[in-house]
Amino acid sequence: MPADSRVDAKSAGDRVMLPVRALADSQRGRQDAGKEQPMTPFVESCVETAAGSAVAAERGSRHRPRAKRLLRLLADKKNILITTHAHPDPDALASSFALCQLLQSQLKDAFISVSIKGKVGGGYNNAFLQQSDIKPIPWNDRSLSSYDAILLLDVQPSFKLNPLPENVTPLAVIDHHRSRGRRPKFPFTDIRPDVGATSSIVFSYFMELEADISPELAAMMLFAIETDLAGVAGQPGDLDNVALASLTLLADTRKLYKMRYAELPQGIYISFASGLANAIVYDRALITHLDSIESAEAPAVIADFLLRFDQAEWVLVTAVSGQNLVMSIRNSNKQKSAADIARRLVRKIGEGGGHRQKAGGLIPLETGSDAEIERIRKVLRRRFLRALKVRMSRGQRLVPASVMK
Repeated sequence: MPADSRVDAKSAGDRVMLPVRALADSQRGRQDAGKEQPMTPFVESCVETAAGSAVAAERGSRHRPRAKRLLRLLADKKNILITTHAHPDPDALASSFALCQLLQSQLKDAFISVSIKGKVGGGYNNAFLQQSDIKPIPWNDRSLSSYDAILLLDVQPSFKLNPLPENVTPLAVIDHHRSRGRRPKFPFTDIRPDVGATSSIVFSYFMELEADISPELAAMMLFAIETDLAGVAGQPGDLDNVALASLTLLADTRKLYKMRYAELPQGIYISFASGLANAIVYDRALITHLDSIESAEAPAVIADFLLRFDQAEWVLVTAVSGQNLVMSIRNSNKQKSAADIARRLVRKIGEGGGHRQKAGGLIPLETGSDAEIERIRKVLRRRFLRALKVRMSRGQRLVPASVMK
């Protein structure tokens, strides 16, 4: 690696900008980094990744100072609420908490809080919350009118899991999911479907404002981005690569280790066993149903896992969660969009959407009876295979029944 593109790795802990913008500047030839500093191969690879992607990421956001515009909108606000979708995942939690910390450092006279509607599901999401420093305040619909600004992250008002009542309009919407229909317009709207995680978008605000990221916060954001990009279907964009490489240099490794290898409840293993036992392969499509889940995250986690099967290009996982039948779709075939397939599956019976290679949806249940669940599963299976132009021939079990005994 050329001497003028190296940065002292120790300085990365002081300013998040050093492993990103300084490297991008040096690649453009605008900066002389001075004497060569010794770096381990791992740190050097992170620096090279950040430098290469930062140029493209900054070029894409040039002349669009999003964070500064958000600060101008919030300049006279005194009581600000940050929230995300109901039953949040690590990306929703980390991006909300990171934005809270950023705004607290910039808006000294404002009271800024994070509140979550609905229970954080058991398993990976709850394990993440336990290892993080997030302390959300209790949710209360009646108190929403007391805030003079509400910021909505990782979800949009038209989505099913939007926590806000219909009569409450957020001042800002920050998300990485594709909008349904026309893109919503609010005083501040930052929706980037080409980014893999909302935490990456919030990371770009730290870049723009040259704000510090603590090792603890870096670990949370890094883990959140990793989990949102997990699996074969995860496709990081330029901004995700900058965030991943930079946060790797900044993160508290002990906290990150605890998040990655947190203890998990028995229910997770029961869901995996159920998913494997029920998995049926139809040509290049794999379909399964989870008989029991303790957390709504289970279908997504198992869909990521099953897509690693070398003969599967598409995976559909369904499960019953509360009064809904939920589903997760994953694909490694870029010719069709998982979000489009999801909307096709739930047409006139539910809601669905997502990304090109990762999507989900839910169908409200009337009675929750076994007969109703089986009927909906048959509809989803038929629509899924037709959308993929896979013949409705008899499928084969992924794991032979004799093995599961």
